[in-house]
Amino acid sequence: MKKLQQGFTLIELMIVVAIIGILAAIAIPAYQDYTQRAQIGEAFTIVSNAKTAIAEYYQTNGAFPDTQAITDLNLDMASPAGQYVDTVTVTADTGEVTAVMRAAGVVGADIGGTTLLFTPPSAADISAGKAFNWVCTSADVLQKFLPKSCDGV
Repeated sequence: MKKLQQGFTLIELMIVVAIIGILAAIAIPAYQDYTQRAQIGEAFTIVSNAKTAIAEYYQTNGAFPDTQAITDLNLDMASPAGQYVDTVTVTADTGEVTAVMRAAGVVGADIGGTTLLFTPPSAADISAGKAFNWVCTSADVLQKFLPKSCDGV
């Protein structure tokens, strides 16, 4: 009588393990990049209120907020309500908003302690009738972690 095969051969099991290893080598870095992009996205959400308040202040007063106005509007946030953003500060008289990410460990290793700078248009551009568009830059965050609307330089 013939004996029927019962189970998998060693080569078949090794092939399955190799395929899983290859998939993991591709998927884990992609997942880490995805989570770091989401963490950077929190900074954009947190500073959106400050950007709106600065734009409204400029349109009402014809100038960017000074130190007292920043305090009155509660725009500087030493501990914002976010999980990944450490601080948000507004520069007096220019309206620039700076968001600093938390240290690596709380956020991904590639974005820990990095800074995002949101710059409003110049007074000359606003008086020339141009739209109130913010410019996002970061000198220390890789472009792959930033939205397409934000320059890494």
